[in-house]
Amino acid sequence: MSTKRKSYEPGHQRKFLVIVDDTPECDRAVYYGARRAARTGGRLVLFAAIQVGEMNQQWLGVGDLMLEEAKEEAERRLDHYAARARNLAGIDPERVLRQGPKADEILKYIDEDEDIAVLVLAAGTGKEGPGPLVSSLAGAGSGAFPIPITIVPGSLNDEELDALA
Repeated sequence: MSTKRKSYEPGHQRKFLVIVDDTPECDRAVYYGARRAARTGGRLVLFAAIQVGEMNQQWLGVGDLMLEEAKEEAERRLDHYAARARNLAGIDPERVLRQGPKADEILKYIDEDEDIAVLVLAAGTGKEGPGPLVSSLAGAGSGAFPIPITIVPGSLNDEELDALA
């Protein structure tokens, strides 16, 4: 990752990248990211990655059907959270849908978009820990991560997030 960040240069705008998935804490990341982007004059990017297991199952088009269903579900989630961001902060977020391993696709996208300045993740509140994405991206290798990572505690309510965003 050697792409220079340009979010504060003329013609560019700081972007907050929020990962959209099916976890309960995802709403907390979208809430924080939308409010923070609006308050700082930035943009919000909602990102989803789909990975369908056993994509080699081309028997009678099963793999194609699985992929199409996964895309439709990801699009529904992106639509939902885009509407939520508009309602929360009056901003119209960019939407990105990729296919492949989530962590790999996130890193590729950050490298491609030089305006991405902050990755916003929400930590799970369950006994199993903060969640696999937070653990993998913000864990041991985070010192070499190309941008800052904001981890939003999944237990914070709207009022608490407003005070922080």
